[in-house]
Amino acid sequence: MIAAAAHRWETLVTLIPLFIVGIGLIVAVLILLGRAFADSVRGIKHKRLLWIGVLASFAFVLVLTYLGVNLPKE
Repeated sequence: MIAAAAHRWETLVTLIPLFIVGIGLIVAVLILLGRAFADSVRGIKHKRLLWIGVLASFAFVLVLTYLGVNLPKE
C-alpha cells in the first residue's frame, strides 16, 4: 500500500511541470484571442449589432444544451 502511494506521488511530481506549461499555454492563447477580439471590436462601426450577435449565439448554445441536443460524432 505504501509503495503504491509512493509511486503515485512520484508520478504527480514528475507531471507538475507538464501541468504548469499546459496551463500557461492555455492562458496565453486566451489572452491573445481576447486581445484580438478587443482590437476587432474597436474597429467595428456597429458595436450594438456585434453584442446582439454574441448574446444571441450564447443564448442559442444555452437553449440547445438545455434541450439536450447532441452533435453527431462524424
